[in-house]
Parts: sequence; C-alpha cells; structure tokens
Amino acid sequence: MEDVAKFLFGISGNVIALFLFLSPVPTFWRIIRNKSTEEFSGVPYNMTLLNCLLSAWYGLPFVSPNNVLVSTINGVGAVIETVYVVIFLVFASNKKARLRTLGLASAVAAVFAVVALVSMLALHGPARKLLAGLAMTVFSICMYASPLSIMRMVIKTKSVEYMPFLLSLAVFLCGTSWFIYGLLGHDLFVTIPNGCGSVLGAAQLILYAIYRNNKGNAAGAGKLQGNDVEMSADGRNSKVADGDDRGAAGLTKAGKMASQV
Repeated sequence: MEDVAKFLFGISGNVIALFLFLSPVPTFWRIIRNKSTEEFSGVPYNMTLLNCLLSAWYGLPFVSPNNVLVSTINGVGAVIETVYVVIFLVFASNKKARLRTLGLASAVAAVFAVVALVSMLALHGPARKLLAGLAMTVFSICMYASPLSIMRMVIKTKSVEYMPFLLSLAVFLCGTSWFIYGLLGHDLFVTIPNGCGSVLGAAQLILYAIYRNNKGNAAGAGKLQGNDVEMSADGRNSKVADGDDRGAAGLTKAGKMASQV
C-alpha cells in the first residue's frame, strides 16, 4: 500500500512539475517573436538545467534505487531547459549576453560531468548515492530559496500582482507531492529540499491571502531591477495565458521551482 501511495504522489509530482517547466513558454515565444532576449537573464534557466541534470542523475537505478520517477520528470525538464538555453544563445541581445550564457552553460556541463564521473568511477553503493544526493539537495534548496525575493517584493509593494495564485498553488502542491514521496520512500535527499519548497509555497499562499485585495504600490514595483524584472514579468505573463495581450515576460520562477524534485 505504501508503494502504491508513493507511486501516486510521484505521478502527481511529475504532472505538476511538467506544468511548471512549461510555464515560461510565453516568455520564449516573445523572445523568438522579437528575435531578442531583451533584458531577460539566462542565469535562472542555466541553474535550473543543472538542478534537473543532478536530480535526473540521482534518480537513476544504479545511483538511487526505486526513484525512477525523479529521473523521468527531471530528464524531461533537462531537455526543456536545454531548449530554453539554446534559445537564449541564438537570440542573445548582444555579444556579451551570448558569451555570458555560453559560459554559464559550460559551467553547468562541467559541474554535472564532475559529479557524474566521480560518483560513477570513484564511488560505489551508498557513497555514490550520498555524493549525488548531497549535490542535488544543495542546488534544490538554493532553487527553492529563489522566490524569497519575489515574496519580499510582495511585502514591500503590498501587492500580489506579480505572484499569481495558480502559480503559487502549483509550487506548493509540487513541493508537497515530492515531500510525501520522499517520506514514503524514506529518502532524506528528496524529503528535505521539497519540505523546504512546500513551506515556502505555503508562505506564498499566505501572502496572497493577506494582500489579494490590495492594489499595492505600483511605483515601488516599477523600481525593480535585475532578476526582479523577470519575476515581475511572472505575474503579467499569467494574464497573457488568460488571453490578456498587454505583453509580458515569462514565468521564470515557475520553471525553477519545478526542478526541485
């Protein structure tokens, strides 16, 4: 019965994570249409790619038995994130942005290659699982911490315009599904990071409940820079998905959260 429950939560996590991985598609449609990455950063997609690669590696039977559902969704996520990174390389707004993205992609490949080769050639059994699990956990927690900046923005502007409810709910459900999956499988490397993700997802829902009727401080939101520009686009893009044509960037953080399995 426990194995059946674990399988069902794993399937649920796969479905929700796939939705989150695909959520930045409108962003990339905009990039392709405009033939420019504009002010968007390729950093989140490269980091998500690394996380997917490490998680997919961890879930392989010869690394971590009985975790194939971790490999399936992260393998798909790695393919999707690779496409995103390639689009960034092709449509980079300038040479500097292209070189930066290429450098990050090379670093991602190097880190993954080191972890994979060391765990495969130098380690065996529990030691192999330990190295791969630690690498996955560290990057998963870092990724799950990334929405803290948008939560800070919500508190500062007293507006949830840039933190869509459905996205926050999906993040919470995804983290919770994989947290329970890890508990049922007695796997701390899955349980710990996704437990953090579930808590942060719940915190986003609480913030939404507090500020959902508040128009907030639009001027404060307009001062955002860097990655916050991408996060602010998250909320606007949810309106594009609903048929609003005001033009927006993508759900960058959604793809990142999906990788935390």
